[in-house]
Amino acid sequence: MEPYPSGTQFDEDKPREECGVFGVFGYPNASQIIYDGLFAQQHRGQEAAGIATSNNGKIRCTKGLGLLVQAVSSDRAAALHGDMGIGHVRYSTTGGGTRSQNVQPLIGDCVDGRWAVAHNGNIVNAHELRSIYKERGALFQTGTDSEMLLHLLADPTYRNDSRRVAKACEALKGAYSFVIMSGERLYAVRDPHGFKPLVMGRLGKGWVFASETCALTQVGATYEREIEPGELVSVDAGGMSSTRLNREGAGLSHCVFEIVYFARPDSRVFGHNVHEARVQYGATLADEHPVDADIVVAVPGSGNSAALGYARRSGIPYEMGFIRNHYVGRTFIMPGQDERASQVDKKLAAMPETVRGKRVVVVDDSIVRGTTMRRRVKALRAAGAKEVHLRIACPPVMHPCYYGIDFPTKKELLASDMSIEEIRQFMDADSIGYLSTEGLLGPFQNKRSYCIACFSGSYPMEKGEEHKEILEAVEVEGEDEVV
Repeated sequence: MEPYPSGTQFDEDKPREECGVFGVFGYPNASQIIYDGLFAQQHRGQEAAGIATSNNGKIRCTKGLGLLVQAVSSDRAAALHGDMGIGHVRYSTTGGGTRSQNVQPLIGDCVDGRWAVAHNGNIVNAHELRSIYKERGALFQTGTDSEMLLHLLADPTYRNDSRRVAKACEALKGAYSFVIMSGERLYAVRDPHGFKPLVMGRLGKGWVFASETCALTQVGATYEREIEPGELVSVDAGGMSSTRLNREGAGLSHCVFEIVYFARPDSRVFGHNVHEARVQYGATLADEHPVDADIVVAVPGSGNSAALGYARRSGIPYEMGFIRNHYVGRTFIMPGQDERASQVDKKLAAMPETVRGKRVVVVDDSIVRGTTMRRRVKALRAAGAKEVHLRIACPPVMHPCYYGIDFPTKKELLASDMSIEEIRQFMDADSIGYLSTEGLLGPFQNKRSYCIACFSGSYPMEKGEEHKEILEAVEVEGEDEVV
């Protein structure tokens, strides 16, 4: 399956991941490496992007709204000097994504100098901590849970501790992979449950950190290993060190939707090649839900690998049933449903020459709200498909996510109050088949290490209040910022 091209736009009724992070230490012109690393992770966030670097202990940052090429011009990136820095691409799940003050990296001025943070995930106790700090007189500048880490780092209780960064992270509950920078040191840390991926690699004599391995490949870095769940890695001029966060009883809860949908197919996530896992999903789908059909088609692009697996296992020919327009705008941030639906229709077109008179198996990664898939079934029928059989490479999504995936509330999830047969009728499909939970976990040796709460409703930790906006922040004029 081809990697997502830069600017790939996801469906408005699919889950979205909060963001992607990237960090560099000890490599000249770090800002350009960060830019390239973020470019490879553009699929993880398309609302905003930013880069911060440290040069002789002085941190400077540039960021803005939109895709990376819109948010950070090449000239502004090049003006950020230094051999250390961090970067971020964002899709918001807390705080307004279109508010410029929420764009990361976030910068904080502490008594001992500036700090910068970039975050992937969701802090479920952010509201509780925020209330405590507001009572103490703290002023918050953004509507994002990520800012809480800056307040913890500035708090004398943590600032004067030899384990400053580790203790600050230990106060956070939820899903997080952070890259953090002071004037002289870079940190990379992952929550003890390991919800979100975070990897490290070598680039010359320097180090790089990223949400996905595809970003390491993009910049020519050599993959070293994952940051372990609950591990804090720090690197400075004296070398690298690693410590463990104190969080007893935190079992592993890798987000399975990284494999199902979010990650680029050429990445390795949680030790697994994403493309190979998705091919296996498709093959299992063919075993669990066979059908007498003429062709198998994918919904591009995250359905491609599963469709290939379905075709191989079933022996039904794999064909291109949809043609994709890569230049359609970001449908998931269009202001109205009618406008989003119009953009969806422009994004994928059925190919009459392929599907006319055929019994078609359509393979996609997931169905959340279902509005887009319904329109695609309609498009296939309009193009002359004789039958349309839906095959979905995950179980029905029935429960909201509380750890950084922008799933809607339960009432907006199609499968939360519809039976499989009712969903089939809603889609106007001839049949529909979802991957079983056993099939979903099939590629993994340690099946209990994955979070499947959105399917099962069994959450690995407290839920928090992440679906509430933390702060009605005041809109700031201008989208670009250099600090």
